[in-house]
Amino acid sequence: MSDFYQKKTTNGYYCNIYQYLIYMKVESRKQEIINAAAILFKEKGYSAVTMRDLAKAMGIKAASLYNHIQSKQEILSTIIIDLAEEFTTGMNAIAASDINCVEKLEKIISLHIDVTLRNSDGLASLNNDWMHLEEENLLYFEKMRRDYEENFRKIVIKGLKAGEIKSSNVEIIVFSTLSTLRTLYLWYPKQQNIDAAILKKDMISVLLKGII
Repeated sequence: MSDFYQKKTTNGYYCNIYQYLIYMKVESRKQEIINAAAILFKEKGYSAVTMRDLAKAMGIKAASLYNHIQSKQEILSTIIIDLAEEFTTGMNAIAASDINCVEKLEKIISLHIDVTLRNSDGLASLNNDWMHLEEENLLYFEKMRRDYEENFRKIVIKGLKAGEIKSSNVEIIVFSTLSTLRTLYLWYPKQQNIDAAILKKDMISVLLKGII
């Protein structure tokens, strides 16, 4: 079969178009399982959810889950690590960009809002269940989180030194901003009258300029 009919999977392997369609169907089903699990983890907490609970929520037999997922731990690590890597990639790009510190902070706020709008259920696991990750993934996640916070801190410090940000305690700025952004997933889904554009515009204004 010609290269024209070949596709590359997310694992980096090439296959023909028919194999690719089968692969994508399997991947799609796996993502459905992960999405359903994220909802259950958000509602009950990771420890309280069983694979039987997940199968029931999806209307399938528990044994069928294992055709796509090896364990509940695999689901949790996929949810958390994928999100953490997305934040890390976004932060690294922003930190390396040739814009001033205020613009970088605006982009970081936008990054958090965009991820929240797309995956608020997954963010519940990222914030509440990360400590249940197994050792290798736990260490990897903790490093990404430390690096993210340190990059944020460096941007704030540089902005203070440049006079772009009014004089305030660095750690208070870091804590108050990141705490607000990290809990956005709890608050925003309950808001019926705030669209995404208003959320982004007003949150950037309030977090960076205050209310007076």
